[in-house]
Amino acid sequence: MVATGNYAHAQSSDVIKVGVIGCGGRGTQAAQNAVEAAPNVEIVAMGDLFQDRLDGSRETLKKVVGDKYKVTDAHAFTGFDAYKKVIASPVNYIILATPPGYRPEHFKAAIEAGKHVFMEKPVAVDAPGVRSVIESGKLAKQKGLGVVAGTQRRHQKAYLEAVKRIHDGAIGELVTAQVYWNQGALWHKTRQSGQSDMEWQNRNWYYYTWLCGDHIVEQHIHNIDVANWCFNEHPVKAIAMGGRQQRTDPAYGHIWDHFAVEFEYPNGARIQSFCRHWEGCRDNVSERIVGSKGWSNPHGRIFGENPLRYDDRNDPNPYVVEHTDNINAIRAGKPLNEARQVAESTLTAILGREAAYTGQEITWEQMLSCSTVLGPEILDLSASLPVPPVAIPGKTKLLRERMG
Repeated sequence: MVATGNYAHAQSSDVIKVGVIGCGGRGTQAAQNAVEAAPNVEIVAMGDLFQDRLDGSRETLKKVVGDKYKVTDAHAFTGFDAYKKVIASPVNYIILATPPGYRPEHFKAAIEAGKHVFMEKPVAVDAPGVRSVIESGKLAKQKGLGVVAGTQRRHQKAYLEAVKRIHDGAIGELVTAQVYWNQGALWHKTRQSGQSDMEWQNRNWYYYTWLCGDHIVEQHIHNIDVANWCFNEHPVKAIAMGGRQQRTDPAYGHIWDHFAVEFEYPNGARIQSFCRHWEGCRDNVSERIVGSKGWSNPHGRIFGENPLRYDDRNDPNPYVVEHTDNINAIRAGKPLNEARQVAESTLTAILGREAAYTGQEITWEQMLSCSTVLGPEILDLSASLPVPPVAIPGKTKLLRERMG
């Protein structure tokens, strides 16, 4: 590492040594993407809560990245403190891919230790977590550390071209938008005999708000982030509805299976946000940004006075490009820092969730000022952990009121 100004950066010949925290499917894929993203990248440390997930990821990466896999048994860790051990290993680039409820703590530890970070979205499940990520992002900037988030559309050429033109006025003043993540069911783990509440919830993490934030936060953040990006703003308030229509069995935790949100932005524009997990229904994952002179599907299309039809058939994989951009910027001594933008998009999704859960109109400042942490105070794999009741609009209170 070479010192430049008040930060250190890697020369193109320096090895990027990756530590992976969270070894499920996304963490394993992100590690592979990082190796593909640039020369002289190696995976040297890994950690996960569970031994079987760690072992499975190690076997996969040995096969797919070949001699770029350098993880010895001495640098393969399990348990709730595995993240500390990965960060303390001889690594300079951390991939954070655990359930997002853990993201703020892990991000803070990585930045305090002086590591560059790629972190999956979302980056929190509650307002204290969002505030923590913003503060850690400020520290990363002071230290000259690279921070890129898994909102890969911001590194995808088709989106970059369309959004640049939107910002340059191609569709005029932005007046409204619609964003969608409507699809069928996702994975689900069957509870095994002898599993504690804590183990079960962590293995089936998608269905518990303290771990995933509900699917509007964990998944629909991609489309919400595009809206914030196009408008160069976050909303000022939201009103929403939703519930559980198909996914009603307690085996699916307490999250909802559909949301419909209206976000209001500072210029008065109102954006409709829709997401759901229903089998047998029409899927739609997209965004539609409407201006006074036309509209855009920002995946490379603009309709109206200044049309665009971007051909992305030969474009590189954005899941690789986000690492390429991060690593190249680190090596150039001009690190990227996406912490605040992904934190604000995360809070936007949380705002929509809480407006739906409560049935109330909630402002950005109300949401940001909430002090409640959703997760348990003590992390013990053998612990009993009752599942909170399913939210009921009109009865469920805003976080700080319902959690004490």
